[in-house]
Amino acid sequence: MEMLSQFGQSTGIVQFILPHNGDWIDGLGRLIMIAVGILLLYLAIAREFEPLLLLPIGFGSILSNIPLAGMNDPGGLLYSIYTIGIKSGAFPLIIFMGIGTLTDFGPMLANPKTALLGAAAQFGIFTTLIGALLLSEYVPGIDFNLLDAASIGIIGGADGPTAIFLSSQLSPRLLGSIAVAAYSYMALVPIIQPPIMRLLTTARERQIRMSQMRYVGKVEKIVFPLIVLALSILLLPSAAPLIGMFMFGNLMRECGVVDRLSKTAQNALLNIVTIFLGLGVGAQMTAEKFLNASTLGILFLGVIAFSIGTASGVLMAKLMNLLPGTKINPLIGSAGVSAVPMAARVSHRLGMEADPENMLLMHAMGPNVAGVIGSAVAAGVLLTLKNYAG
Repeated sequence: MEMLSQFGQSTGIVQFILPHNGDWIDGLGRLIMIAVGILLLYLAIAREFEPLLLLPIGFGSILSNIPLAGMNDPGGLLYSIYTIGIKSGAFPLIIFMGIGTLTDFGPMLANPKTALLGAAAQFGIFTTLIGALLLSEYVPGIDFNLLDAASIGIIGGADGPTAIFLSSQLSPRLLGSIAVAAYSYMALVPIIQPPIMRLLTTARERQIRMSQMRYVGKVEKIVFPLIVLALSILLLPSAAPLIGMFMFGNLMRECGVVDRLSKTAQNALLNIVTIFLGLGVGAQMTAEKFLNASTLGILFLGVIAFSIGTASGVLMAKLMNLLPGTKINPLIGSAGVSAVPMAARVSHRLGMEADPENMLLMHAMGPNVAGVIGSAVAAGVLLTLKNYAG
């Protein structure tokens, strides 16, 4: 009977209902987080919302909340994945390298003015930082410090690896909530952005046709990542890890002499690290870290950050059109967020609605790739807060 009793205590059913320490977080809380993991699996499989990340994140959440399994305890698999790959910052940086091999800076170099749209779209990051501090000040149950607010603000950049890298360095306790918010809103780009874009533009502005882009040669594409890295070294060394790996991947793509390495970085290596990154993020979605008022605050601030970033890019394009020179279709300003290439496709689709012959996709890719650099620069600026706050 004693053996049967001990066996019963070791089952998941008993631990969910009557956890050994009597705390509901370790019982019902774990069950709720497993349900959240199942919801993420549904969104990834049935709705195809960022499936490459939400599927391993959702499964990691399920595994990390299994009672007595110990997968997220010191020595467990998920604990090791998080410690080695995410806490150290290695996985997000490797993914940035892979993204660099997939990125073509040609559209931005052909029309350098579009880089300003990518910079303007980062305004949502810093606005949301202030919003997080105000929310902490006036809403009971929410307590965000400066580093927490900086980590939440980066959601506005719509760049998952950057959000994970920054939060792992500044606010690890919020990593799971920030990662889920960042990738969820990236998946909802086609839903969130169009109403904002229509609200801020007129039918006439949406019909603006942009001129054919000039040809960008190989030399320009090779020199560009080196120049960007040099500027990072001289002006913002804290952003060098993100920008450096991003530009290294892009240099492998453009130089044309390491095709094997480039293909490995953009395919096999990127896929492998994405799996482990998702599982590691899911490991942080434990009941004690996720089921609190702070998570709701992060989800609320995340959509605000994303909306402000979208609006800022559109308004910057409208401002630029007041100056002499070639007009820019304001729709491409929304692509300044880093959701590549989804945000550019949304700009193109709305342009086609206004004028079926208006092809904006390649024009929108300019601010889109500039937004990736912009979010990395913003992350570098926010990383300097770590020393200041310390």
